[in-house]
Amino acid sequence: MRVLLRLFQQHAKLAASPGGLFRWPRSATVAAAPVTIVLVGISIRMAASEERNYPTTLEGFGYGFNEEGKLRQIDKETGKITDRVFDYQVYTSLSENQAHYEALGDVITEYVYQRLEEKEGMKKLYVPDDVPREEATFVFSTVEKVDRPKKLLVLIHGSGVVRAGQWARSLIINDCLDSGTQIPYINRGRELGYEVLLLNTNDNYRTVSGARKSIRGSRNPTEHAVTVLEKYILASKPESVAIVAHSYGGVVTVELAQRYSEFFRDKVFAVGFTDSVHASSLVPEVLKKIGRNWVTAKDPLDTPLTITKHDIPRHSAGHIKHEMTSYSCMSALFEFLESRYAEFRANRGEEPRKKKSKGDELICTGSKDRVPYVSIGSKKGN
Repeated sequence: MRVLLRLFQQHAKLAASPGGLFRWPRSATVAAAPVTIVLVGISIRMAASEERNYPTTLEGFGYGFNEEGKLRQIDKETGKITDRVFDYQVYTSLSENQAHYEALGDVITEYVYQRLEEKEGMKKLYVPDDVPREEATFVFSTVEKVDRPKKLLVLIHGSGVVRAGQWARSLIINDCLDSGTQIPYINRGRELGYEVLLLNTNDNYRTVSGARKSIRGSRNPTEHAVTVLEKYILASKPESVAIVAHSYGGVVTVELAQRYSEFFRDKVFAVGFTDSVHASSLVPEVLKKIGRNWVTAKDPLDTPLTITKHDIPRHSAGHIKHEMTSYSCMSALFEFLESRYAEFRANRGEEPRKKKSKGDELICTGSKDRVPYVSIGSKKGN
Protein backbone atom coordinates (compact mmCIF):
# COMPACT_ATOMS: atom_id res chain seq x y z
CA MET A 1 0.00 0.00 0.00
CA ARG A 2 2.80 2.41 0.92
CA VAL A 3 4.64 1.64 -2.32
CA LEU A 4 1.52 2.31 -4.37
CA LEU A 5 0.96 5.53 -2.44
CA ARG A 6 4.47 6.81 -3.19
CA LEU A 7 4.10 5.98 -6.87
CA PHE A 8 0.74 7.71 -6.99
CA GLN A 9 2.10 10.79 -5.28
CA GLN A 10 4.99 10.94 -7.73
CA HIS A 11 2.59 10.63 -10.65
CA ALA A 12 0.37 13.36 -9.24
CA LYS A 13 3.37 15.64 -8.83
CA LEU A 14 4.44 15.03 -12.41
CA ALA A 15 0.92 15.65 -13.62
CA ALA A 16 0.96 19.09 -12.02
CA SER A 17 3.30 20.50 -14.67
CA PRO A 18 2.84 20.83 -18.46
CA GLY A 19 6.04 18.91 -19.07
CA GLY A 20 5.21 16.24 -16.52
CA LEU A 21 3.87 12.72 -16.70
CA PHE A 22 1.24 13.34 -19.40
CA ARG A 23 3.36 15.77 -21.49
CA TRP A 24 0.56 18.29 -21.70
CA PRO A 25 0.65 20.70 -24.71
CA ARG A 26 0.71 24.28 -23.44
CA SER A 27 -2.74 24.85 -24.93
CA ALA A 28 -4.08 21.94 -22.88
CA THR A 29 -2.68 23.08 -19.55
CA VAL A 30 -5.79 24.97 -18.48
CA ALA A 31 -8.09 22.12 -19.53
CA ALA A 32 -5.98 19.64 -17.60
CA ALA A 33 -6.02 21.72 -14.41
CA PRO A 34 -9.19 20.13 -12.92
CA VAL A 35 -7.75 16.64 -13.42
CA THR A 36 -4.49 17.71 -11.82
CA ILE A 37 -6.29 19.20 -8.84
CA VAL A 38 -8.29 15.99 -8.32
CA LEU A 39 -5.18 13.80 -8.52
CA VAL A 40 -3.23 15.98 -6.12
CA GLY A 41 -6.20 16.14 -3.76
CA ILE A 42 -6.50 12.36 -3.66
CA SER A 43 -2.77 12.08 -3.08
CA ILE A 44 -2.93 14.49 -0.14
CA ARG A 45 -5.80 12.55 1.44
CA MET A 46 -3.90 9.27 1.03
CA ALA A 47 -0.81 10.81 2.60
CA ALA A 48 -2.88 12.06 5.54
CA SER A 49 -4.28 8.55 5.95
CA GLU A 50 -0.83 6.98 6.05
CA GLU A 51 0.46 9.47 8.62
CA ARG A 52 -2.51 8.98 10.97
CA ASN A 53 -1.64 7.28 14.25
CA TYR A 54 -4.13 4.58 15.18
CA PRO A 55 -4.83 3.10 18.63
CA THR A 56 -3.14 -0.13 19.68
CA THR A 57 -6.05 -1.56 21.69
CA LEU A 58 -9.69 -2.41 21.02
CA GLU A 59 -10.74 0.07 23.68
CA GLY A 60 -8.70 2.74 21.94
CA PHE A 61 -10.76 2.14 18.80
CA GLY A 62 -13.91 2.34 20.91
CA TYR A 63 -14.81 -1.35 20.64
CA GLY A 64 -15.09 -4.46 22.78
CA PHE A 65 -16.47 -7.99 22.56
CA ASN A 66 -19.69 -8.71 24.42
CA GLU A 67 -20.54 -11.98 26.19
CA GLU A 68 -21.65 -13.52 22.89
CA GLY A 69 -18.28 -12.79 21.30
CA LYS A 70 -19.66 -10.03 19.08
CA LEU A 71 -17.70 -6.83 18.41
CA ARG A 72 -19.67 -3.81 19.63
CA GLN A 73 -19.03 -0.12 20.18
CA ILE A 74 -18.20 1.17 23.66
CA ASP A 75 -20.19 4.06 25.08
CA LYS A 76 -17.75 6.95 25.48
CA GLU A 77 -19.44 8.24 28.64
CA THR A 78 -20.14 5.02 30.55
CA GLY A 79 -17.38 2.83 29.13
CA LYS A 80 -19.90 0.01 28.70
CA ILE A 81 -20.33 -2.14 25.60
CA THR A 82 -23.42 -1.16 23.62
CA ASP A 83 -25.45 -2.93 20.93
CA ARG A 84 -23.98 -0.73 18.18
CA VAL A 85 -22.12 -2.74 15.55
CA PHE A 86 -18.86 -1.96 13.77
CA ASP A 87 -18.98 1.24 11.71
CA TYR A 88 -16.77 1.23 8.61
CA GLN A 89 -17.62 4.81 7.58
CA VAL A 90 -15.46 6.73 10.03
CA TYR A 91 -13.94 9.25 7.60
CA THR A 92 -15.02 10.88 4.35
CA SER A 93 -12.08 9.34 2.50
CA LEU A 94 -12.34 5.76 1.24
CA SER A 95 -8.62 5.23 1.71
CA GLU A 96 -8.76 6.45 5.31
CA ASN A 97 -11.72 4.18 6.08
CA GLN A 98 -9.84 1.20 4.68
CA ALA A 99 -6.69 2.13 6.59
CA HIS A 100 -8.75 2.42 9.79
CA TYR A 101 -10.31 -1.00 9.13
CA GLU A 102 -6.91 -2.60 8.56
CA ALA A 103 -5.47 -1.00 11.69
CA LEU A 104 -8.39 -2.37 13.69
CA GLY A 105 -7.73 -5.75 12.10
CA ASP A 106 -4.15 -5.69 13.35
CA VAL A 107 -5.42 -5.05 16.86
CA ILE A 108 -7.90 -7.92 16.44
CA THR A 109 -4.99 -10.22 15.60
CA GLU A 110 -3.21 -9.30 18.83
CA TYR A 111 -6.48 -9.73 20.74
CA VAL A 112 -6.91 -13.26 19.38
CA TYR A 113 -3.29 -14.12 20.19
CA GLN A 114 -3.80 -12.91 23.75
CA ARG A 115 -7.07 -14.77 24.13
CA LEU A 116 -5.53 -18.00 22.89
CA GLU A 117 -2.89 -17.81 25.60
CA GLU A 118 -4.81 -16.33 28.52
CA LYS A 119 -8.29 -17.85 28.14
CA GLU A 120 -7.74 -20.94 26.01
CA GLY A 121 -4.46 -21.98 27.63
CA MET A 122 -2.58 -22.29 24.34
CA LYS A 123 1.23 -22.25 24.29
CA LYS A 124 3.48 -20.45 21.81
CA LEU A 125 6.07 -22.57 20.00
CA TYR A 126 8.58 -20.42 18.12
CA VAL A 127 9.71 -20.80 14.50
CA PRO A 128 12.68 -20.82 14.44
CA ASP A 129 13.52 -21.24 18.12
CA ASP A 130 17.23 -20.35 17.89
CA VAL A 131 16.87 -16.62 17.15
CA PRO A 132 15.61 -13.71 19.28
CA ARG A 133 11.85 -14.06 19.62
CA GLU A 134 11.22 -10.69 18.02
CA GLU A 135 12.78 -12.12 14.83
CA ALA A 136 10.73 -15.34 14.86
CA THR A 137 7.14 -16.30 14.22
CA PHE A 138 5.25 -18.85 16.29
CA VAL A 139 2.51 -21.45 16.26
CA PHE A 140 0.09 -22.31 19.05
CA SER A 141 -0.22 -25.66 20.78
CA THR A 142 -2.48 -27.02 23.50
CA VAL A 143 0.65 -28.40 25.19
CA GLU A 144 4.07 -26.88 25.89
CA LYS A 145 5.85 -29.81 24.26
CA VAL A 146 4.29 -31.91 21.54
CA ASP A 147 5.49 -35.41 22.39
CA ARG A 148 4.01 -38.64 21.00
CA PRO A 149 0.41 -37.37 20.86
CA LYS A 150 -2.22 -40.07 20.47
CA LYS A 151 -4.39 -37.77 18.36
CA LEU A 152 -3.02 -34.54 16.90
CA LEU A 153 -5.28 -32.01 15.17
CA VAL A 154 -3.54 -29.46 12.92
CA LEU A 155 -5.44 -26.31 11.86
CA ILE A 156 -4.30 -24.34 8.78
CA HIS A 157 -5.95 -21.02 7.90
CA GLY A 158 -6.15 -19.44 4.44
CA SER A 159 -4.13 -16.67 2.80
CA GLY A 160 -4.08 -12.91 3.36
CA VAL A 161 -4.20 -11.04 6.66
CA VAL A 162 -5.40 -13.89 8.88
CA ARG A 163 -3.02 -15.31 11.45
CA ALA A 164 -2.94 -18.29 13.80
CA GLY A 165 -6.29 -18.73 15.52
CA GLN A 166 -8.33 -17.05 12.78
CA TRP A 167 -10.44 -18.30 9.89
CA ALA A 168 -11.69 -14.90 8.72
CA ARG A 169 -10.97 -11.42 10.09
CA SER A 170 -14.11 -10.03 8.47
CA LEU A 171 -16.26 -12.48 10.44
CA ILE A 172 -14.57 -11.58 13.71
CA ILE A 173 -15.35 -7.92 13.09
CA ASN A 174 -18.79 -8.22 11.49
CA ASP A 175 -20.19 -11.45 12.94
CA CYS A 176 -18.58 -13.01 16.01
CA LEU A 177 -15.54 -14.76 17.45
CA ASP A 178 -17.13 -18.19 17.09
CA SER A 179 -17.46 -17.98 13.32
CA GLY A 180 -14.26 -16.05 12.66
CA THR A 181 -11.76 -17.78 14.93
CA GLN A 182 -10.51 -21.34 15.39
CA ILE A 183 -11.42 -21.39 19.08
CA PRO A 184 -14.53 -23.61 18.61
CA TYR A 185 -12.34 -26.13 16.75
CA ILE A 186 -9.84 -26.06 19.60
CA ASN A 187 -12.56 -26.68 22.18
CA ARG A 188 -14.20 -29.47 20.20
CA GLY A 189 -10.86 -31.07 19.48
CA ARG A 190 -9.99 -31.09 23.16
CA GLU A 191 -13.34 -32.69 23.99
CA LEU A 192 -12.53 -35.51 21.58
CA GLY A 193 -9.05 -36.10 22.99
CA TYR A 194 -6.93 -34.23 20.46
CA GLU A 195 -3.84 -32.18 21.08
CA VAL A 196 -4.25 -29.17 18.79
CA LEU A 197 -1.65 -27.25 16.78
CA LEU A 198 -2.39 -23.95 15.00
CA LEU A 199 -0.17 -22.96 12.07
CA ASN A 200 0.67 -19.33 11.30
CA THR A 201 1.46 -19.53 7.59
CA ASN A 202 1.00 -15.84 6.70
CA ASP A 203 3.44 -14.49 9.30
CA ASN A 204 6.50 -14.34 7.08
CA TYR A 205 8.66 -11.34 8.02
CA ARG A 206 9.73 -8.97 10.77
CA THR A 207 11.02 -5.41 10.76
CA VAL A 208 14.52 -5.44 12.25
CA SER A 209 16.47 -2.18 12.63
CA GLY A 210 14.05 -0.50 10.25
CA ALA A 211 14.47 -3.12 7.54
CA ARG A 212 12.00 -5.80 6.48
CA LYS A 213 13.52 -9.23 7.08
CA SER A 214 12.10 -12.61 6.07
CA ILE A 215 11.67 -15.14 8.86
CA ARG A 216 13.94 -18.12 8.37
CA GLY A 217 11.90 -21.22 7.69
CA SER A 218 8.74 -19.17 7.25
CA ARG A 219 9.32 -17.03 4.18
CA ASN A 220 6.03 -18.19 2.64
CA PRO A 221 3.06 -20.35 3.69
CA THR A 222 4.41 -23.63 2.34
CA GLU A 223 7.87 -23.15 3.84
CA HIS A 224 6.28 -22.34 7.19
CA ALA A 225 4.17 -25.50 7.06
CA VAL A 226 7.16 -27.63 6.07
CA THR A 227 9.22 -26.21 8.93
CA VAL A 228 6.48 -26.83 11.49
CA LEU A 229 5.82 -30.31 10.14
CA GLU A 230 9.45 -31.32 10.47
CA LYS A 231 10.23 -29.57 13.76
CA TYR A 232 7.05 -30.02 15.77
CA ILE A 233 4.99 -32.77 14.13
CA LEU A 234 7.34 -35.39 12.69
CA ALA A 235 9.76 -34.91 15.57
CA SER A 236 6.97 -35.54 18.10
CA LYS A 237 6.34 -39.04 16.65
CA PRO A 238 2.53 -38.76 16.68
CA GLU A 239 0.38 -41.86 16.74
CA SER A 240 -2.23 -40.28 14.47
CA VAL A 241 -2.86 -36.91 12.82
CA ALA A 242 -5.88 -35.07 11.43
CA ILE A 243 -5.71 -31.82 9.47
CA VAL A 244 -8.30 -29.10 8.88
CA ALA A 245 -7.38 -26.62 6.14
CA HIS A 246 -9.37 -23.63 4.92
CA SER A 247 -9.11 -22.00 1.47
CA TYR A 248 -5.42 -21.57 0.54
CA GLY A 249 -4.58 -23.77 3.50
CA GLY A 250 -5.78 -26.57 1.23
CA VAL A 251 -3.08 -25.69 -1.30
CA VAL A 252 -0.49 -25.88 1.47
CA THR A 253 -1.85 -29.24 2.62
CA VAL A 254 -1.75 -30.69 -0.89
CA GLU A 255 1.90 -29.65 -1.18
CA LEU A 256 2.69 -31.29 2.16
CA ALA A 257 1.01 -34.51 1.02
CA GLN A 258 3.11 -34.46 -2.15
CA ARG A 259 6.36 -34.01 -0.24
CA TYR A 260 5.62 -36.29 2.71
CA SER A 261 3.55 -39.04 1.10
CA GLU A 262 4.77 -41.78 3.46
CA PHE A 263 3.84 -39.76 6.54
CA PHE A 264 0.38 -39.05 5.14
CA ARG A 265 -0.14 -42.75 4.34
CA ASP A 266 0.99 -43.96 7.76
CA LYS A 267 -0.08 -41.27 10.21
CA VAL A 268 -2.66 -38.88 8.73
CA PHE A 269 -6.07 -40.52 9.03
CA ALA A 270 -8.21 -37.59 7.85
CA VAL A 271 -8.03 -34.19 6.17
CA GLY A 272 -11.02 -31.87 6.33
CA PHE A 273 -10.85 -29.11 3.72
CA THR A 274 -13.18 -26.12 3.93
CA ASP A 275 -13.71 -24.54 0.52
CA SER A 276 -10.14 -25.34 -0.46
CA VAL A 277 -8.76 -23.63 -3.58
CA HIS A 278 -6.29 -26.36 -4.52
CA ALA A 279 -5.89 -27.59 -8.10
CA SER A 280 -7.55 -30.98 -8.53
CA SER A 281 -4.84 -32.11 -10.95
CA LEU A 282 -2.24 -31.88 -8.17
CA VAL A 283 -4.08 -33.94 -5.56
CA PRO A 284 -2.13 -37.11 -4.62
CA GLU A 285 -4.02 -40.39 -4.31
CA VAL A 286 -3.60 -40.55 -0.55
CA LEU A 287 -5.71 -37.40 -0.07
CA LYS A 288 -8.55 -38.77 -2.18
CA LYS A 289 -8.89 -41.62 0.31
CA ILE A 290 -8.67 -39.65 3.54
CA GLY A 291 -9.91 -36.18 2.52
CA ARG A 292 -13.21 -34.38 2.10
CA ASN A 293 -13.79 -30.80 0.96
CA TRP A 294 -16.80 -28.89 2.30
CA VAL A 295 -17.54 -26.21 -0.27
CA THR A 296 -19.98 -23.34 -0.70
CA ALA A 297 -23.36 -24.60 -1.86
CA LYS A 298 -27.09 -24.04 -1.42
CA ASP A 299 -27.54 -27.74 -0.68
CA PRO A 300 -28.10 -28.90 2.92
CA LEU A 301 -25.02 -29.46 5.05
CA ASP A 302 -22.93 -32.50 4.09
CA THR A 303 -24.81 -33.21 0.86
CA PRO A 304 -22.39 -35.05 -1.51
CA LEU A 305 -21.62 -33.01 -4.63
CA THR A 306 -20.23 -33.88 -8.04
CA ILE A 307 -16.47 -33.88 -8.43
CA THR A 308 -13.93 -34.19 -11.20
CA LYS A 309 -12.12 -37.48 -11.71
CA HIS A 310 -8.95 -36.40 -9.91
CA ASP A 311 -10.37 -34.33 -7.06
CA ILE A 312 -11.12 -34.88 -3.39
CA PRO A 313 -14.77 -35.74 -2.53
CA ARG A 314 -16.82 -32.55 -2.21
CA HIS A 315 -19.70 -32.02 0.21
CA SER A 316 -21.89 -29.01 0.87
CA ALA A 317 -20.73 -26.76 3.70
CA GLY A 318 -24.34 -25.67 4.14
CA HIS A 319 -23.51 -22.05 3.34
CA ILE A 320 -22.97 -19.94 0.23
CA LYS A 321 -20.24 -17.67 1.64
CA HIS A 322 -16.63 -18.80 1.32
CA GLU A 323 -15.48 -17.34 4.64
CA MET A 324 -18.33 -19.05 6.55
CA THR A 325 -17.57 -22.60 5.43
CA SER A 326 -15.27 -23.60 8.31
CA TYR A 327 -17.87 -22.54 10.85
CA SER A 328 -20.95 -23.83 9.07
CA CYS A 329 -19.60 -27.32 8.35
CA MET A 330 -17.92 -27.91 11.70
CA SER A 331 -20.33 -30.54 13.02
CA ALA A 332 -20.15 -32.59 9.82
CA LEU A 333 -16.39 -32.21 9.63
CA PHE A 334 -15.80 -33.57 13.14
CA GLU A 335 -18.17 -36.46 12.48
CA PHE A 336 -16.02 -37.24 9.44
CA LEU A 337 -12.82 -37.05 11.50
CA GLU A 338 -14.18 -39.41 14.13
CA SER A 339 -15.46 -41.85 11.52
CA ARG A 340 -12.07 -41.86 9.82
CA TYR A 341 -10.32 -42.31 13.17
CA ALA A 342 -12.45 -45.35 14.00
CA GLU A 343 -11.53 -46.84 10.62
CA PHE A 344 -7.86 -45.96 11.20
CA ARG A 345 -7.87 -47.83 14.53
CA ALA A 346 -9.74 -50.78 13.08
CA ASN A 347 -7.17 -51.14 10.31
CA ARG A 348 -4.50 -51.30 12.99
CA GLY A 349 -6.34 -54.03 14.84
CA GLU A 350 -7.44 -51.82 17.74
CA GLU A 351 -10.87 -51.93 19.36
CA PRO A 352 -13.49 -49.66 17.77
CA ARG A 353 -13.99 -46.30 19.41
CA LYS A 354 -17.03 -45.73 21.61
CA LYS A 355 -19.74 -43.51 20.19
CA LYS A 356 -18.94 -39.87 20.87
CA SER A 357 -21.30 -37.51 22.64
CA LYS A 358 -22.51 -34.46 20.79
CA GLY A 359 -21.57 -30.95 21.86
CA ASP A 360 -23.98 -28.27 22.97
CA GLU A 361 -26.05 -26.58 20.30
CA LEU A 362 -25.46 -22.84 20.21
CA ILE A 363 -26.42 -19.99 17.90
CA CYS A 364 -23.85 -17.21 17.83
CA THR A 365 -24.45 -15.43 14.52
CA GLY A 366 -27.19 -13.60 12.75
CA SER A 367 -26.87 -16.01 9.83
CA LYS A 368 -29.20 -18.59 11.46
CA ASP A 369 -26.56 -21.30 11.36
CA ARG A 370 -26.86 -23.92 14.07
CA VAL A 371 -23.60 -25.67 14.76
CA PRO A 372 -23.05 -28.34 17.46
CA TYR A 373 -20.05 -27.44 19.60
CA VAL A 374 -19.08 -25.77 22.83
CA SER A 375 -19.28 -22.05 22.17
CA ILE A 376 -16.82 -19.43 23.35
CA GLY A 377 -19.60 -17.95 25.42
CA SER A 378 -20.57 -21.29 26.96
CA LYS A 379 -19.53 -21.96 30.55
CA LYS A 380 -18.38 -25.42 29.48
CA GLY A 381 -16.07 -23.85 26.92
CA ASN A 382 -14.09 -21.69 29.36
